[in-house]
Amino acid sequence: MQINSNSSVNQNVYLNNNQALNRIATGIELNKSADNASGLSIATNLLTQSNGYSQAIENTNSAIAATQIASGATNEQSKILDNTKEKLLQASTDTTSQEGRDAILKDIKSQLDQFDKIASSTNYNGQTLLQNKADDNTASQAQQYQSGLNGDNIIETSNVQSNTQGLGLSALTTQDATTFTASGARGYLETIDSAINDLNSIKSEFGAVQNQLQNSNKSLISQETSTLQANSAFDTNYAKESSNFSKQNVLAQIGAFSQAQGNNINQQMVSRLLS
Repeated sequence: MQINSNSSVNQNVYLNNNQALNRIATGIELNKSADNASGLSIATNLLTQSNGYSQAIENTNSAIAATQIASGATNEQSKILDNTKEKLLQASTDTTSQEGRDAILKDIKSQLDQFDKIASSTNYNGQTLLQNKADDNTASQAQQYQSGLNGDNIIETSNVQSNTQGLGLSALTTQDATTFTASGARGYLETIDSAINDLNSIKSEFGAVQNQLQNSNKSLISQETSTLQANSAFDTNYAKESSNFSKQNVLAQIGAFSQAQGNNINQQMVSRLLS
């Protein structure tokens, strides 16, 4: 009876020791259903939520980066259009010679070529942002940014065609120098104003989407923090479990000693009976 009792005690000590070691190793108070079935379910759900928030935050950070790149590119395009209007105004007066007007047109075409290069090269992670593709100047596809844990947590941009074709400047890029008169230059002023307004609308949309994403990001970070704090209730108390582990080790050593002593006594009794 003594031996069986010691064996049972040693088994309990081993189980308790193993449980403490698991908690120290994983940093989690609950590692299996036997620890606390309902508590483990809550902890698992909180961890899943936390991982979801983490991915959603990563998604919004990427989307913010994309809109920032697009905004920066359209700002550069705005400068080009503003300068183009100045050049057209300069060419619109009869005090400018035809030779000077020819030079202005050449400069305008060079700047508009740079305008289109910005449109074709602006991208995030390989996704062109200001037109369909680098070699396709049609409108880009609308972008949908996942900004939460649910399928309908979407922030979307419209399709964009921020190049000379999309903004109605194709005629100016192919204008013949021999027919580029003061009157002809004045005729493009309304065209350039319309292009500037359209580009401002594109810039405004990128800015609005960026604000939405930043607000969503702040909310997600707050929710993730709250979830992590709730889940921390299930984290291992290292001081407690280390103390428990040491205690179980001592008990295991005592149990082993007692069992060894019991076995020695039993062997002595058997030897006496046989002698």
